[in-house]
Amino acid sequence: MKTEKQADLPERDTAESHFSTYARPLADAAIENADALAANSDADVLHKLRVSLRRLRSLLWAYRPLLGEEIDDQQRDRFKSLAGAAGKTRDWDILSELLVESLGARQAPTDRLRAARAAALDDSRETLSHAGIHAVLRDALADASGALRHQAREQTPLKKFARKRVAAAEKSLNKRMHLAAHAKRSDYASYHDVRKAGKKVRYLLEFFEPLLTKKQLKTLKGLKKLQKRFGTLNDVVASEELLRGNRGIFSNDRDVEVAFTALEKQRKSRVRAASKLL
Repeated sequence: MKTEKQADLPERDTAESHFSTYARPLADAAIENADALAANSDADVLHKLRVSLRRLRSLLWAYRPLLGEEIDDQQRDRFKSLAGAAGKTRDWDILSELLVESLGARQAPTDRLRAARAAALDDSRETLSHAGIHAVLRDALADASGALRHQAREQTPLKKFARKRVAAAEKSLNKRMHLAAHAKRSDYASYHDVRKAGKKVRYLLEFFEPLLTKKQLKTLKGLKKLQKRFGTLNDVVASEELLRGNRGIFSNDRDVEVAFTALEKQRKSRVRAASKLL
């Protein structure tokens, strides 16, 4: 997100010197939501934590040319693991919503879904409570800041850096979209890659907004539409996978197959909608 401080960055500022300007608010938000888990079982807190971690991963990707591959890969893997633990409860919420939407409240095993969701929430909270998020984030930012301080004497102009990294992310997105457009519609991995690449571009646009060209900023509206369509497709695909591993939430195989048929219908509809943007 743009802050007042970021909006007034002078052109002489460097990417190295302003890493913490972007990273610190994200780390603070992640820590705040991690602390809130101790007293709040709302899945929205977990979702906000996951978003903060994802945004941090995108920022580290942006700084990859300055940090080096080893530090970037190491820190982003840490954040990915934490974000995965935070996402389990939301996965059950999405499956529940899709089944109720497709089957109706009477046919969806709502009681068992609630129980599975509660178990996932307990597991997420337990995992994250022992993950040492404060220390992980503190060490990650310290390692990154230390690496940037030891860069060569010639520093990188912030505006040039921001525009170049956004352009690189856009190039990656276009490549992913081209591959998905020529892939089979059953190749959901290629659609998932488009979704992730689009999210990365959007985050970078938000980070560096006051430094970018008007042309780069114009893509934001289209990215929101892309994320929505590819995100809803991903929800169905992920829900099908979750149901395959938890068929016991239905009382018999026939009801399971009815649920899979309903989800398949939704998936095909969302594939068609997503493919129109390629």
